[in-house]
Amino acid sequence: MKNVFFSVLITVGLSIQADAQKVFSTNSKYDADVKVFVANSKYDADVVVFKCSSKYDAKDNKGLWFFVNSKYDADKKVFFVDSKYDADLIIFFSDSKYDAAWKKSSKKHLMY
Repeated sequence: MKNVFFSVLITVGLSIQADAQKVFSTNSKYDADVKVFVANSKYDADVVVFKCSSKYDAKDNKGLWFFVNSKYDADKKVFFVDSKYDADLIIFFSDSKYDAAWKKSSKKHLMY
């Protein structure tokens, strides 16, 4: 019974962690999980991103990102590219938390 309880607890803990959006901006595209281009318009973006000031606000896969200082603390490592054609994901940074959302759900898997 204890083994079943701990297995469920670990599984739930891992699934919660997998949806977190703690992001590290790397200087090398080879270290990155996702190559990102920043669009000038939210209409051109795959996801509208809001930069959270607390890691506790950056939960789920809803475009709420918290940038960490260490790649070891990150759920995803991103590299910002200069061309949208080099990007895996096109984002737009919003000033409002309520604008954060996926525009193209087909790309959502990139941030899991």
